[in-house]
Amino acid sequence: QVQLVESGGGLVQAGGSLRLSCSASGRTFSQSAMAWFRQAPGKERELVGGIKWNGAVTWYADSVKGQFTISRDNAKNTASLQMNELKPEDTAVYYCAAGKYWYSSTRYSAPGDFGSWGQGTQVTVSS
Repeated sequence: QVQLVESGGGLVQAGGSLRLSCSASGRTFSQSAMAWFRQAPGKERELVGGIKWNGAVTWYADSVKGQFTISRDNAKNTASLQMNELKPEDTAVYYCAAGKYWYSSTRYSAPGDFGSWGQGTQVTVSS
């Protein structure tokens, strides 16, 4: 199983940018899709976006398309979420997650498709 640790969260003004990082340990990181989810107070955890095991394909929630970018570096066992033009509604705890299935082309979006999770990092966007 992959162990994941997020970093890079914090407080930012609306219109600003943040870059979240997800550091992974475990030999299977490069074999699994990765995703970022977020959960705001009182709301369900929702997909922000994901990236295929080899980095060739990314997918995003409609609410963040063109605003957020996901990348990964399998050589360094890291994944990143670049967030631009942040809005107060982007405030949430952000989690990275590793997919359960290896070498898949499926664009997973449900939390149940991911078997490993980080502890989360808080992102707060002030207006």
